[in-house]
Amino acid sequence: MKQIALDIGLSAGPTLVNFCAGPNAAALRHMELWVGGKSAANSNAPTRSPVPTYFWGTPGSGKSHLLKAAREALREQGARVGWLDASVHSAPEFSESWAAVVLDDVHLYTAAQQHTAFNWFVNAQTHQRPVLAAGDCAPVDLKLRDDLRTRLGWGHIFQLQPLSEPERRAVLRQAADARGVFLGDEVMDFMLTRFSRDLGSLMELLELLDGYALQTKRAITIPLIKSMMDNT
Repeated sequence: MKQIALDIGLSAGPTLVNFCAGPNAAALRHMELWVGGKSAANSNAPTRSPVPTYFWGTPGSGKSHLLKAAREALREQGARVGWLDASVHSAPEFSESWAAVVLDDVHLYTAAQQHTAFNWFVNAQTHQRPVLAAGDCAPVDLKLRDDLRTRLGWGHIFQLQPLSEPERRAVLRQAADARGVFLGDEVMDFMLTRFSRDLGSLMELLELLDGYALQTKRAITIPLIKSMMDNT
């Protein structure tokens, strides 16, 4: 099978602005307030609550999007963040310079990662730093060490619901328009029936299709999608 190098087009990373809330409006509003909280008397003094926040839901419901959006928003404010997910196997020690601790996909953590997460959590509470975390189930159902599991359930908890099909179509259409790409209805139908239907996977597919269309100088059609799958 022929291998090709896809030139992936530029796309915006996860932000709160491009998060399609759908049934998750309360979670989005919470994060907008969390990210933007500043003291009116001193714009350099954060008023962000140290109370932890935990998001849970099925894959593609937007958990990682919200956490990555928060991380990016803090970076834009000049703040540093401690980030841990299941792919991080050499995590640093907790730093007092961090504005927050962010723990993604906690349900996948190894024993060593759980130890790190607990250490970061305790230090974050000691230094009045907020913790954002996400997993695939409610804190009470997480298969984690008890001291970490109970702490994840201390504060604000939001269950995220996946978008409906019309909402997924609207997000795909918006993302394609932002890239200057036209997706016909038949192409949209093909993407939603032949590939994983969670939004994260669909956005990755759109990125691949955009890159392949640019490389081959063709519009995105069903034959182009089949050609890409045959050549990658």
